[in-house]
Amino acid sequence: MEFFRIKRDIPFMRYVLPFNILSIVLFVLAVFFLVTRGLNLSVEFTGGTVMQVQYAQAPNLEGVRSRVAALGYSDIQVQNIGTARDVLIRLPVQQGVTSDQQSQQVLEALRQGDGGVQLLRNEFVGPQVGDELATNGLLALAFVAAGIAIYLALRFEWKFGIAAIIANLHDVVIILGFFAFFQWEFSLAVLAGVLAVFGYSVNEVVVIFDRVREMFRKHRKMTTRQVLDHAITSTMSRTVITHASTEAMVLCMLFFGGPSLHYFALALTIGIVFGVYSSIFVGSGLVLWMGVTREDLVKPQKASHDPNDPNAGAVV
Repeated sequence: MEFFRIKRDIPFMRYVLPFNILSIVLFVLAVFFLVTRGLNLSVEFTGGTVMQVQYAQAPNLEGVRSRVAALGYSDIQVQNIGTARDVLIRLPVQQGVTSDQQSQQVLEALRQGDGGVQLLRNEFVGPQVGDELATNGLLALAFVAAGIAIYLALRFEWKFGIAAIIANLHDVVIILGFFAFFQWEFSLAVLAGVLAVFGYSVNEVVVIFDRVREMFRKHRKMTTRQVLDHAITSTMSRTVITHASTEAMVLCMLFFGGPSLHYFALALTIGIVFGVYSSIFVGSGLVLWMGVTREDLVKPQKASHDPNDPNAGAVV
């Protein structure tokens, strides 16, 4: 399905150098902010109190959040869980205050607005659990990266695997850089969004690389630069349809999904934009810089010496 077809190839590779310089600058800035500011980790990673309360009627989450924030908490999470009447509240650790004392203070503040609030459960998430989640998250990211690199190296050629994994890591680091610079809360939902971006970005790279291999087989006289321009241009309609529809859904979550989905959708929004950018200028640009040729993808067949073979002596 195509909404439009571009008849003349767009010279993307003509502008690959300035965009690669821009990518390096953004990448360095992202690493700088990650090192200097760090991520604003949520309760799941830092430890804290998790309490679930139930109202007789569905409450206003903003009202619940404001009552809890009035107790002096600046980093809290308030969201529905299960039904609209059940609310999950995550509180950061407070020095000199136990988990039971925290939950009792919050419950008293909530009952000032609605006396029918009931405490269903109260749990303490220790820092050790948070460290384990962070470690497992990094391991998940590493395994995903390794799996993608091996898959692309087997499907195409090792240079394509390296180009794709660098392009995807470029997207992930820039997303993390945004969260470090603006000090947006980094939760398990955001980590899930980052992993989703990793898999989503590689799909676009695979589509372009598959078209590159196809063009090398069909057009023997085209240069690598021409093949890359043609491959990207010929997939442009598919790129617009896929990413525009996905971005529309993600923006709906961002604007209408509420606080619980806000940062998850924000990570996806940034990832989709940079995923398209990196697949064109970072991944394809690296393929160009590494000097991928037709021979890397289309291996010549050995000449047949069978006298009964009509194609004997021919080399493809």
